[in-house]
Amino acid sequence: GQPSSLAAHRGKALLLVNVASRCGLTPQYAGLETLAETYADRGLTVLGAPCNQFMGQEPGTDAEIQTFCSTTFGIDFPMTSKVDVKEAGAHPFYKWAEQQLGEPAVPVWNFHKILIGKNGEALQAFGPRTEPQDPGLTAAIESAL
Repeated sequence: GQPSSLAAHRGKALLLVNVASRCGLTPQYAGLETLAETYADRGLTVLGAPCNQFMGQEPGTDAEIQTFCSTTFGIDFPMTSKVDVKEAGAHPFYKWAEQQLGEPAVPVWNFHKILIGKNGEALQAFGPRTEPQDPGLTAAIESAL
């Protein structure tokens, strides 16, 4: 079954992104915030999941991560506590997403994106280099809403 954490998002689409503060892709935070603001009224939640599994690029505490995101990028979208997103200790959501979408759902780096539909179904995964405003990603979000 689906992780219970998804139940809270019923009726909304969810873009889950594993994030890090010290990554070359960290500037994607700004684009993610734009996505969150653009689609909030139409039922999209952008959710950041800080992860330190990729070259130690998220060493901070939950509080430090939150402060960095809000002060550096003006992030207003919600963030989870720091989680593992791959291998044995992966959060149950990521294990479920892999069962649903296969290998594309397994993050290979920070800023991997997984789109969940309004009914809690795993729709599509997007690699770390897919920018938040990428036409393929925005089209998938539009169709999910």
